[in-house]
Amino acid sequence: MNNMSQKDMILKHLEDFGGITAWEAIKEYGVTRLSAKIFDLRKVYDITDEWEYGTNRYGKSCRWKKYILVGIK
Repeated sequence: MNNMSQKDMILKHLEDFGGITAWEAIKEYGVTRLSAKIFDLRKVYDITDEWEYGTNRYGKSCRWKKYILVGIK
């Protein structure tokens, strides 16, 4: 994956796993601006999003987006 762009890595992850969150993008690929990569990918691919809910390390409720690949436009 060394020669792949960040956008390519995100697309491959979406193809392999169906969806990605910002935390997964940071952990797996060092991508800190996932929404910008998704914005670019949406020009060609049908990508939807949904809110996921949980708690943070302090026990407070929080939510985050999960981006899901639907297909090619």
